[in-house]
Order: sequence, then C-alpha cells, then structure tokens
Amino acid sequence: MADSRRHEPRVAIAYDCLFPIDTGGGERVYRRMAELLAARGASVTYVTRTGRRPGPGAEFAVAGVWSGEIADADGTRTTSSAVGFALALFRHFVRHRRGYDLVVVAALPVLNVFAVRLALLGSRAVVATDWLEIWSWRKWRDYSGLGVGTIAFVLQSVGVHVGRIQTVNSGFTGARLRRYRRRADPIVLGLVDLVHPSYAPARREGAPTALFVGRHIPDKRLASLPAAIASARSVLPDLEAVVAGSGPETGAARRAAELAGVADVIRFAGRVGEGELEALLADAAVLVNPSAREGFGLVVAEAASHGTPSVVVAGEDNAAAELVVDGVNGYVAASVDAEILGDAIVRAVRGGSVLRRSTSEWFDRERRERSLGRSVDELVARWRAISGR
Repeated sequence: MADSRRHEPRVAIAYDCLFPIDTGGGERVYRRMAELLAARGASVTYVTRTGRRPGPGAEFAVAGVWSGEIADADGTRTTSSAVGFALALFRHFVRHRRGYDLVVVAALPVLNVFAVRLALLGSRAVVATDWLEIWSWRKWRDYSGLGVGTIAFVLQSVGVHVGRIQTVNSGFTGARLRRYRRRADPIVLGLVDLVHPSYAPARREGAPTALFVGRHIPDKRLASLPAAIASARSVLPDLEAVVAGSGPETGAARRAAELAGVADVIRFAGRVGEGELEALLADAAVLVNPSAREGFGLVVAEAASHGTPSVVVAGEDNAAAELVVDGVNGYVAASVDAEILGDAIVRAVRGGSVLRRSTSEWFDRERRERSLGRSVDELVARWRAISGR
C-alpha cells in the first residue's frame, strides 16, 4: 500500500525564536504552523537558534543553527544578531538545499529572506515569505536610526518581491504588502484559533479592573495608561488597573502613575504565570492595549476568549485595531490622549454583561471562520500548484 506521507511536502520553518522558550505572537504562530503541518503528514524542521527544544510530544524536528541574543536591553533587535542568524540560515540551507520542498521564512528580520532565497537558488524548493509586519520608512527610521533604518526599509522594499508565496498576519499588513508589490496575493493567516476557548463567566463582583498585558517597551505606550485611568475614574471612581509584564518602560509607567495621582490604584504585577494571566484576563472588566504597533494583537483574542472586551488605539502601524469592532468586542480609541482613551475605557466597562456576551460570540465566530488550519491548507495547496506535486 502506498504511503500517503510521501506526497506531503518536506517543510522548513525559519525563525530565530521558538515558543514556549520564547514568548510572543510570532513564536506562537510558527509553533502552531509546524504542528498543523506535521499533523497533515508533512515532514517539518523548525530552523532556529540553538538551545531551543520543542518539548515532549512534538512531531517536528528542531535544527539549531546559531546561538546568541537577538535584542538589546531595550528589546530592540540588533543588527549584528540579524546578520549572524541570516548567515547561519544561508549555511544551513546550502547544506540541505535538496532536503526541503517548502520553506516558510519569517521576514523579521528581512535578511532571513535573502539568505534563504540565495541558498536555495537552483533547487526545487518553494519559498514562502511570512510578513509579521511591514513598516514605513519613518517607522524604520524611528526604530533603528536614520542610517540603519533607511537600509532596512530598502531591504524590505526589495524583500517583498522574494518568494513564490507570501503570507501575512492581517489584512492590514496585506494592504501594506500590495503597496510595494502590486500583484501580490498574500495568504492572510487565520490566527484567532491560536487561543483556546475558555469558559467565560460573569466578571467577579467588586471594583472594575482595566488590564494591560505585554512587554513594557516604547511601542506599547504603557506610560499613557495612568492618565487615561485617572480620566476614566472621574466617571468610574472605583476603577482600578493591573499591569502585567515588564521591560525598560516599567519605571516610566510607574512615574506616570505617580504624576496622574493613581499610583495607589494601579498594581504592577510583573511577569505572571499562565494560570495567573488567565485569571487576570477573566476577571478584568476591560483589556487596554494602547500600543502604537501590533502585527496582529493576539492578546485581544486571548481576552475575548474570556468574554473580556478590549480597548485599542487606532494607528497606521496597529493591526490590532482590525480585531476590535466598536460595541461588539470593545472600542477603538482615536488616540492615547487621556480623555479619549479614558472615555473608551468607560464605555467598555459600562457595557457590562451585554458587551461581555457579544465579545464571547465574536470570539466563537472568528475562531471558526479565521483558523490557522485553513490557512495551512491553503499554503500547501499553493505549494502543490507551483510545484506540480
């Protein structure tokens, strides 16, 4: 009897982080993609940094090709690590150029794209580039400085033309991709089902809590939250807040809380375990994410799985705003201005059980209709169409 597995692609996923050793949205996407491809019978190798282990029960292999830290103390990716990992990818795929049929490569950093494509020139492997985010020149300049930022922007503009298949995390990023590659037809990955459904009980009685979850880095704009909480408390005097996570901006956020006069009602919880995070998400009256930049905004879906609505802020680099429908699963604030953000928080809290119910319904609907499993099926189908296998 013929083995059906031989008809499935030999897949490599190239990214320098692996969940759960590394945490973050991209890490979870690629981990789950590897699991789904393996479950469909594909042979999957996750090419990443050394020291990453998939854990018990994983049905995919891990190839560690480079060791080192990828970011500085402020959480900014370093140029040296980007170059180092890209060179390691090049060496790996040169050695294994006939060992893969489909290579999914994270375009963060974009040097990965060029390294993989150059290594596989002349082979039959199909390269799929995944764009977690696509930035404007101004964003690159602000993030990396004028010189490095300009080089990164130029490389990105060229990189979008590399690969037979493109995938993105949101329609927002897909539109950005088509701005630079007009005929691109990217697969928009369904990501809401990365979050497991949770029983969504009515929120515990008592003072309503606004919750922030994330790394404390400049792009998250955590320091804008205390003034918004102070503004919201003029309408909801018993409102409190919990800030989970840590990072270089924690001190600035604490100082902002002191200046806004709300230091006594904002609890900085630091990094929390999975169980505590689940409890915080379930008990919060609203998740507040004032971030200026999100490639997807998975925490919005995590909150929604508990029936907790979200408040996010509109912005040219914030794809999380795509996930929030005003009055359905939260509100989109126009800016981080204290009164504007505070008003959105008030509306979400006052939505009460009605908003929590519609938030749960939104999550259930999105999880069915926008699944990563469907996206993986489309990815394999496109590989078959291109390769003829």
